[in-house]
Amino acid sequence: MQVVIAEDAPLLREGLTRLLEDRGHAVVATVADGDGLLSAVAAHKPDVAVVDIRMPPTHTDEGLRAALQLRRDFPATGVLMFSQYIETSYSAQLLEGGAAGVGYLLKDRVANVAEFAAALERVAGGGTALDPEVVSQLFRASRQRGGLATLTPRERQVLALMAEGRSNSAIAAELVVSGGAVEKHVASIFTKLGLPPDESDNRRVLAVLHYLGSPALAASAAEGVVAARGPRELTGQARAAQAAADHRHVGPLPWLAVEEGPDPPGELGPPL
Repeated sequence: MQVVIAEDAPLLREGLTRLLEDRGHAVVATVADGDGLLSAVAAHKPDVAVVDIRMPPTHTDEGLRAALQLRRDFPATGVLMFSQYIETSYSAQLLEGGAAGVGYLLKDRVANVAEFAAALERVAGGGTALDPEVVSQLFRASRQRGGLATLTPRERQVLALMAEGRSNSAIAAELVVSGGAVEKHVASIFTKLGLPPDESDNRRVLAVLHYLGSPALAASAAEGVVAARGPRELTGQARAAQAAADHRHVGPLPWLAVEEGPDPPGELGPPL
């Protein structure tokens, strides 16, 4: 995996470099500002970029603006925002362009090197990783939008675990229920969110985006979430998600970790 690191703190920049190189990844460039990030990505075409939000010269949102530009100009490169600040608008802007290949982790909450590396690899591979505190802020900012009130408490639990990227069997183990019970809950969630079967879209991803409560996310889900597959027309499922965009609110989620691909046989969504 090839990585570009955009971080203005030298110690953290070097620490991340050593951490990733020790795990066999190639850090092809390290930079300290947004312009350097865009130049490095253009030169090296890395699999993923680790980007701080607040960088020179003003230390406000330079990293975010560079990341958004990176997403537009180099969609094949994943973006993992790595900041000590929670900014829900930042998360929404990144995800509005499609959830595939986006992450947002908090510096002071990443204590496990293996988890950080796994999240980075997931983002590089087209998945998504959001720190639970980031998602909790999204919940508090969007909970008044309404729409998911028809879900039962158990269905909300299942949907939260779906957002972690867990398989049905893992959800069953966590909730101490049968696999068949989980399948029924997931099917009910899809029905209540207006997501009928459609082989060309991942209903699990769309359900999670519903849960985040952003109409812009739901409207772009079918195209953005599966951006790695190339452009295509919105399917009936995506149109259903878009039509339901103003009928939802969010609930608190743990890690949002969604990988792309069609639902495998006997499983209603991909494992972590």
